[in-house]
Amino acid sequence: MKEYSRDKRSPVPKSAITSKVMSAIKARHTLPELIFRKALREHGLTGYRLHWKVEGRPDIAFPGKKVAIFIHGCYWHRCPVCNLPNPKSNSLFWQNKFGKNVERDERKRQALEQSGWKVLTFWECQIKEDTVPMIELVISNVNK
Repeated sequence: MKEYSRDKRSPVPKSAITSKVMSAIKARHTLPELIFRKALREHGLTGYRLHWKVEGRPDIAFPGKKVAIFIHGCYWHRCPVCNLPNPKSNSLFWQNKFGKNVERDERKRQALEQSGWKVLTFWECQIKEDTVPMIELVISNVNK
């Protein structure tokens, strides 16, 4: 069985399967990001930058127009629509972890807005449902 590396920031999972699943989670180029970027290209929106080196590191940025886009996974960023439950094991750890994620997201948004950026946040569930309204919102902000 493969040994998975641990970063000591999270509790050791009780199951090897859980450990394998958790270690496979990516921070960049996730499926919702790929779907959204494909939709941007299909609507002729090019010239964006990925993980642009600006305060907050947005997933997608139009630097010339100062438009930053965050694509949030419903589970990790605590989607207000999905209202997903916390894990039952190590619940205090996960409650703190998710709280810190939400606080960090808000700090990033505020920092970008204070620097004059327009910040758009889209949720995984929205992207899976229909990207058209989000793309229209991006177009209206990029073409200002």
